[in-house]
Amino acid sequence: MKSVLAVLALLICVLPLQAQQPLRLTIDEGVIEPLPFAAPAFEAENAQAAELAQNIAAVVAQDLVGTGLFRQIGADAFISTLSSFAAPVQFADWRAINAQALISGAVSVDANGQLAVKFRLYDVFAGGELGTGLQFAGTSQGWRRMAHKVADEVYHRITGEDRYFDSRVVFVSETGPKDNRAKRLAVMDYDGANVQYLTDSSAIVLAPRFSPTGDRVLYTSYETGFPRIYVLDVANVGRRALDVPEGTMSFAPRFSPNGQRVVFSLTAGGNTDIYAMDITSGARTRLTSSPAIDTAPSYSPDGTQIVFESDRSGTQQLYVMPAGGGEATRISFGTGRYGTPVWSPRGDLLAFTKQSNGRFHIGVMRLDGSQERLLTASFLDEGPTWSPNGRVIMFTRETQGANGAPALYSVDISGRNLRKLKTQTPASDPSWSPLQK
Repeated sequence: MKSVLAVLALLICVLPLQAQQPLRLTIDEGVIEPLPFAAPAFEAENAQAAELAQNIAAVVAQDLVGTGLFRQIGADAFISTLSSFAAPVQFADWRAINAQALISGAVSVDANGQLAVKFRLYDVFAGGELGTGLQFAGTSQGWRRMAHKVADEVYHRITGEDRYFDSRVVFVSETGPKDNRAKRLAVMDYDGANVQYLTDSSAIVLAPRFSPTGDRVLYTSYETGFPRIYVLDVANVGRRALDVPEGTMSFAPRFSPNGQRVVFSLTAGGNTDIYAMDITSGARTRLTSSPAIDTAPSYSPDGTQIVFESDRSGTQQLYVMPAGGGEATRISFGTGRYGTPVWSPRGDLLAFTKQSNGRFHIGVMRLDGSQERLLTASFLDEGPTWSPNGRVIMFTRETQGANGAPALYSVDISGRNLRKLKTQTPASDPSWSPLQK
C-alpha cells in the first residue's frame, strides 16, 4: 500500500478482489465506491448480553461507515445469516449480495458484569478469514470501548492504516447567547458519546490540549482576569497552575512528545514570545525573542522542532525552529494569513488555519511549506487537531449571524468525508487524544 507520505492528494481506491488475493482497501489516487461489508447481529451467548450484542454491532458499523471508506449492506439484503459465531460461513450467499467483508461477533456477560466480545473478519471473495479472531474484555459499562476496539481492528486489517476509533476528544462546551457564552471543559469519546465535564462554567476556558498519554490536559483559564495555563488530571479532575512571573499572561500551551515539557506563549513587558517549561521542576527556557507576536507552538513528533505562528514578517505566517530555540525558518508563503499549526502524528504534514479572501480554511502542507492543500472553506473554520493515526483532522466551525454557534467537524486529509459531530451543546477547541491504553 502506498504511504500517505507518497501521495498528498489522497482519494480512495478499492483494489479488485480476486479469490486468490487478500482483501485490502488502499489509500491511493482515484475514487471508487466505498467497500461494501456485512455485519450481521452479534450473537448473544447469554441472556444478559442480548442488548449489548445489538449495541456493539451497531457501533462497529457506525465507526466503519463514518470513515467514508466503507458501506454497510442492510440486513434486508441478506440471503443467509450466521446461526452462531462458530457456524461455517456460506460465502456464496455473501458474494451474491456483493459483500466484500463480513464481520462476525459474539458477546457474553458474566455474573460479575464482566463483558467479553469475540469477533472474526472474513474476506468474502477469498472465502476465508482475514487475520485471526480476537477477544476483548472489559466491564459492561465500557461496552462502547469494546465496540471501538473491534472496529479499529477491522479498519486496520482492511486498510493497513493505524487505529483511531478507541480515542477521546477534549473540547470546550459552550452554552448561552453568542455575546455571553458560558464555557467549560469537557471530554468525550471520539464520536461524541460518554461526555464528562472537567470544569464548571464560572470562568472562560480555552484551547485544551491532551498529553501524549491522554491522562492530563493543558488549558488556558481567565478565572483570575488574565489568561493563565493550568494542568488538569483527567481521572480525578485535580489541577494546578503553571508557575509564571507575576503580571504576565500565559496561553496556547502544548505538551512535548514525552510529556515532560510544555511549550507556550508568555506576554511580558508588551512582548509575546514562546517559552518551554519542565513540568516537574518549573524551570523555564525562552525560545524566541522578537518584537513580534509569537504563539501557537507545536512540537514535531520526535521532539526536535517546533512550528509556530508569528507576525514578524508583517503578516501572520508559520515558522519552524529547533526545539531548543534558535533561528526560525518561514514556511508559509501563500496568499492570506496562517495560524494554529499542529504537527501530524506521522511527522509528514502540518495542519493549519488559513484566512484568505474573507474565508477561513483548514489546510495541510509539507514540512517545508510545499504542496499546500486546503481541505475546507467556510465563514469560520479554525483550530485543527489530528486523529491518533494522522488520517483525520477535527476542527471548529462557527456559523454566521447573531445566532451563530460553534460545532465540531472532521475531515479526511484527502478533503473528503466532511462530517459534523453530534455534541450535546455547541462545542469548540477540540484536541484529540492518543489511543486509549
